[in-house]
This record gives sequence, C-alpha cells and structure tokens, in this order.
Amino acid sequence: MVLSMWKSDEIQSQLAIIDGKKAPDIVIENATYLHSIFKKWMQGHIWIQGDRIVYVGDRMPAMLEGTERVDATGKKIVPGYIEPHVHPSQLYNPETFADYASRRGTTTFLSDNLTLFSVLDQQTAFTFIDQLNELPFSFYWWARVDSQTLLQNEKELFNPDSIAKWMERPDVLMTGELTGWPRLLRGDQNIMQSLIESKRLRKKIEGHFPGASERTLARMKLLGADGDHEAMTVEEVERRLQQGYAVTLRYSSIRPDLPDLLKGIVEKEWDVFDHLMMTTDGSTPAFYREGVMDQCIQVALDAGVSPIDAYQMASYNVARYYDITDLHSVIATGRYATVNFLEDEHNPVPTDVLSKGRWVLRDGQTSNVFQAVDWDAMPVFKLHYELTERDFTFSSSTGIQMVNDVITKAYESELDLSNPTIPSGDECYLMLLDKHGKWRINTMLKGFADNLQGFASSYSNTGDVLLIGQDWREMKRAFDEIKKIGGGMVLAENGAIIETLPLAVSGRMSDQPMEMIIEEELAMKKALEERGYAHGDAVYTLLFLQSVHLPYVRITPVGVFQVLKNERLIPNTER
Repeated sequence: MVLSMWKSDEIQSQLAIIDGKKAPDIVIENATYLHSIFKKWMQGHIWIQGDRIVYVGDRMPAMLEGTERVDATGKKIVPGYIEPHVHPSQLYNPETFADYASRRGTTTFLSDNLTLFSVLDQQTAFTFIDQLNELPFSFYWWARVDSQTLLQNEKELFNPDSIAKWMERPDVLMTGELTGWPRLLRGDQNIMQSLIESKRLRKKIEGHFPGASERTLARMKLLGADGDHEAMTVEEVERRLQQGYAVTLRYSSIRPDLPDLLKGIVEKEWDVFDHLMMTTDGSTPAFYREGVMDQCIQVALDAGVSPIDAYQMASYNVARYYDITDLHSVIATGRYATVNFLEDEHNPVPTDVLSKGRWVLRDGQTSNVFQAVDWDAMPVFKLHYELTERDFTFSSSTGIQMVNDVITKAYESELDLSNPTIPSGDECYLMLLDKHGKWRINTMLKGFADNLQGFASSYSNTGDVLLIGQDWREMKRAFDEIKKIGGGMVLAENGAIIETLPLAVSGRMSDQPMEMIIEEELAMKKALEERGYAHGDAVYTLLFLQSVHLPYVRITPVGVFQVLKNERLIPNTER
C-alpha cells in the first residue's frame, strides 16, 4: 500500500536525502518521541520530505541547505490523534470540523458516509472525498448498509451493488455502523450480502449494539461484527472483550461514559489497554469546546491510565486495528509526517501540529489551509411548496412521549387536537414534512417543551423538515423562515423570529467555522431551554426522533413507528 501513495520520482527524491545528495524539507532535531511499537519514549532526529518521514534516528542529514530546522528540545512528540468514529455533519461539515480538530492534534477521521451516500450520486460524493483529500488531514470512511431510520426507498438506496462500490475504495476501512442489525437477525438479505462482501474485501464491520446481551453479541460476532462502541458500563466492556470484540469507549455529548469506564478498568487492573480505542461519537459542536481526541486522552490520564496507553488508545491502537500503521501512528521511516508537539506527556493539547508535512499549528498560530472543498456544489435546500390549513390536521391522539434525550414511548393525548394553540402543558404538535412536499406525518410530542410556539428544523435524520410547537401559526412562520434562509433551525414566537441557526449546506450543515457554529448552537439551545426543553442535548433529540436503531417510538417517512413491535402506529399522509 505504501508505494502506491508516492510516485516514483518522489520516492527517488526521498532516497536521495538518505544518500546525502539532497536536503530534506524539515528536520525535527533533538526529538523525544513516542515510539508506538516499543511503547516507550525515544530520542533522535526526524527527517521529513513533503508529507513523508524519510528517516528517524541518531543521524543528521548530510545536506541542510534550505531545510527548516525545528529544535524540539524540552518537548514530547506523539503521533497525530485519530478519531475512529466520526459523524462529520452534526451541524458542522467535514472540512470545518477537520480544521478545528487538527488544531488540537486530531489529524485523522474515520467518517460516516451516510450524508454523502444519501444526498449525492456516487460520483459527486467521491468528488467531494477527493477534494477533502487535498487537505493536510487524513480522511477515511465507513460504508453504511442501512439508513438507521425507515425510508420509503430504503431497499433501492441501500442496495448491495451501490454499497460495494464504496467498499472497493481503499479509503473506506469499515462497514457500518450496523444500526439495522435487528433486520439482519430477521433475515434481511441485502444487509447480509453487504456484510459478506465486506468480509471478502477485508473491511472491519462496526456494530451498534446498545445494551446487547451476551447471546446477541455472540450472534452478531458470527454474522461478522468486529467491533462495537456502545458499552455503557465496565461489565459491558468485559462482555465485549470476552466475545473477541474490538471495544471503542465513548465520551460524547449524550453518553459521556469514558471517565467511569476507564476508572473501572484501572480499578480492576485489567491489562487490556492495547485493545481499546476512544471516540467522541459525533458530538454536537459545543461539546468540542474542550477539544476532540485530546479531550479523551485527558480523561484517560485523569482516570489513572498511563500516558503511553492513553496516547496509544487515540492513535496506534486505531491504526493497528484498521491496518494502516504503514501510514499512521508510528513515528518512523515511511509514514506520514503527522506529529504533535507537547509541553509534556500529561498535557495532550499540542503547542504545534504538523499534519502530512504541513504546519496546521505553529507556535500557537493557525494556518489557513482548510479551503479545498466547494460546498456550493452540494444540493441546495429548497422547499417548493406552502403549508396550508389542511396540513395542520391531527387525526390521531397517539403521540410520542420523551423519557429522556433518546428514549421515547407511545402515549394518548387528551387535548382537543383541532385547536390551533395549546395554551399550557408539556405537549406540542409534531410534524414531519417531506422536503419535496409529497407527504406529511402529524402527531403529538410530550416532554420536549412547555412554552414553545413554533420551531422548525431541516436538520434531521432524513433531511426532511421537523415542525414542533404549540401554535400552528408560529409553526408555519418557522417553516417559512427556514424556506427563506435555505435551511437550518428557526424559533418563532409572537409574530417574530426569535432565533435562527442557518445551515447553508443542503439544509444539514453550516459553512461557517466551528467557533461560530458553537456560538449559534449554544444560542439556539439556550432559547429552547428557556421554553422548557430540559433534556441533555436538543440537537440529538431531533436526530433520535427518527432513528430506529433504538427500540422505541419514532417518527419516520413511513409514519410513526413502534420499533420494538415492528408496528406502524400512524401512517404518513399524502399532501
């Protein structure tokens, strides 16, 4: 694989440096660096040409004319961090998130392809990936085999032939995450065919098995699952390790389990850190104010994990599992020149970051190198229809009651559902509207807010429009506003627009820097909290209202669905 990454003339140039006939681009002198294979700190000099390390050891180059010489005395150098489970379109987009993450030392993503797969034709999706590959950052991808909701065209969209074309790409390392595993157990042949192809191509299969019993884990292992990131207790970590799973520990905006998991593992004195990875699992923007994988490493250090094990969990363990150590996570000859400079091993926030031979952070100053992707080429979010009084017809008293951010159950509303306003209480009208205007689903939502007149969001699991509120006029006003701004989230009240969060990229992602997205997200969440939202993360609530990978009541394009019973409670209505 390595020789295919560099052209013949590049390799000849690299050899000329070793032979003393050419000067390298960069030499990091007097480096104390973490050698991932020996699992210890070593000293030496690191020679770099372009995006590749050409030598690490005691020698200095014979030629240094024009070389950038960096004295690393007093610093510790570690491989760039890898986030192995990224959902790269949680309001941010892959480029803005990578830009932000790289400045904190996370220089490689293994990313969910769901948005690109479902929104774009294959060639356009691959074009976007090729543009991302121009960045001083390493992008790898998943190949999804299900939508994690219920689509009317699920079988046509997620067909094995289309999925196989993704799997054939060398930068697609993983199949999954396997949110549709209950369908697989019921005999879904499309998913089974894709998993067989994944194994043939030697791609890892990532599960999504929250609360899974030992029996379920064993069955899914036999069906091909290699890893899982859903352990919420130390006992669940143990159960997965016993069944031979690779285990990724989670620290996210709705499941910040990592501190307790690591403390429990340390207390039990398990020597298993070589078999563990960590992830922030697609957290919403504000969660990243404290960093990305550097935040996870700090949690590990605080839990009593040794520094070397903590850094390995966020670099070498991932690279070894996905068989990319020939390029990543070993500071040695032939790998990408991707390293983080630290003040010391107890502070994972880097002072300098070199990614693929380019400085993304140098002496505390950031570089403006993340502008490779033409996001204007993404499909424009347009709503080509108006809401009418007829759309606000709520014919069923069955609704969805929130237990927490993600758990829901069915309930029966006793309200007069012909009344355009709900004067008080914690019930809201809930609508899912097809972005093309072909259908709608109307139901009730209990426990989301108690003083919310109108809220609209084009950010949803399917890219369709969610409307929530206690006043039909303000719900329509919010709808009209997201139509006007080209997608996003809008809060309407008393004849005015109170708060907006524009999502200019297909109504799903922002084109603004992470710092701005974080402020906009916090403002929207604060406004929702002031109107009664009392759960952990409103953005995730919007996603999970449609997500059928948990066995609760969901609103999907085919209707309100009781997942556990595989029962449709309310059908969709043609407009």
